[in-house]
Amino acid sequence: MLVTRFGTDPDVIRPDIPLHRLRLDSLALEELRLHIEDRLDVDLEDVALTSRDTVGRLVEVVHGKVSA
Repeated sequence: MLVTRFGTDPDVIRPDIPLHRLRLDSLALEELRLHIEDRLDVDLEDVALTSRDTVGRLVEVVHGKVSA
């Protein structure tokens, strides 16, 4: 989704990379959240992610919601 929707270079996507390094500001994070919710049919409304969080943290949060 980061590559196809946001044009992120796949070579820079690593678990330790902060989301702001992928050029995801608060507006882009909200858009990403909505896409994830639609695609995976999960509710991320109560998730508080900022651009300082990492890709790994994003994956961890989404995985936790999908598994619940």
